[in-house]
Amino acid sequence: MEKLKDVRLVFKDGTEFAAKSFGYERNVSGELVFYTAMTGYPESLTDPSYEGQILVSTYPLIGNYGVPIDSKQDDIFNFFESDKIHCKGLIVSDYSFEESHWNSQKSLGSWLKDQHIPGLFSVDTRALTKKLREEGSTLAKIVFDGEDEEEDFYDPNTENLVEKVSVKERTVYGDGDYKVVLVDCGVKNNIIRCLLNRNATVIRVPWDYDFTQEECDGVLLSNGPGNPALCGKTVDHIRKAMEMEMPMFGICLGNQLLAIASGAQTYKLKYGHRSHNQGVMKAGTERCYITSQNHGFAIDENTLSPDWEVLFTNVNDNTNEGIRHKSKPFFSVQFHPEAASGPTDTEFLFDDFFELMKQKKQ
Repeated sequence: MEKLKDVRLVFKDGTEFAAKSFGYERNVSGELVFYTAMTGYPESLTDPSYEGQILVSTYPLIGNYGVPIDSKQDDIFNFFESDKIHCKGLIVSDYSFEESHWNSQKSLGSWLKDQHIPGLFSVDTRALTKKLREEGSTLAKIVFDGEDEEEDFYDPNTENLVEKVSVKERTVYGDGDYKVVLVDCGVKNNIIRCLLNRNATVIRVPWDYDFTQEECDGVLLSNGPGNPALCGKTVDHIRKAMEMEMPMFGICLGNQLLAIASGAQTYKLKYGHRSHNQGVMKAGTERCYITSQNHGFAIDENTLSPDWEVLFTNVNDNTNEGIRHKSKPFFSVQFHPEAASGPTDTEFLFDDFFELMKQKKQ
């Protein structure tokens, strides 16, 4: 085995964690966050919502099933959520140098090196996660021994990350009966799959595209990274679509953008929700759903206008997890009903969206 290089994880407050490298060797900086999935690291690493962030896995063993083959169907990857790794770096407790899976094409370490992403292991991720849970999201650097530490701490929340990850031109997928405009703010591939599986023609457009000019049956506002306040162009188009009463369904960042367009406000969460086991309660019921989440901002439901109401609430901290208009075909959720690698308890919300479009067509 090749000699593994020493590397440090440096917090903005000066705290350091020593580690070993198994990925690409370069200094990076970003917002340090953690996620809780036992599996699904290919999906998480390629999720555009992690743009600008250094990702910590709370599950101790990562890499044991390698990286799946990059096959495609309907012109999108079968096992990835986008065409590249979006996080700035990956930190795990124990890295498996020997992967074993029938669908593996390469090791996780090789994949990280190919895409110039640092990977750290031999880190006490339990202590690291505890620090994040006590102090909240923080900025950090990955610094290799013998290299300068001159780079400033990079805060991705000051940059329009949506513009960075959104598709650059209009693209069409499928040939179904329902025409859905997908506003790409950093969309995950499984959202496209969920639409195609329900007989849709998906018209994927950039984040700042005036989608109200498209002839369609409904609009899906996608997930994405960063601060929703920096997506003013998207909000303007959503307001115009509201006037036209286009059926709209928002997911994650799309939830926040729909809220802002309605006149509500958002705020930065101290910790953020970045796990695959967040419980949410549907309003007016005692039904709790387990959801996958990845966001750092939330809707201030106290600023919702009288025409809107809460749809879901987080059972852990009572933050807002979704809204809907009381009389018009607009609703959104903060979690991921399309979640890959799961859970899929709330995928029925896509059916609800298609029902709204069906009613509009009648």
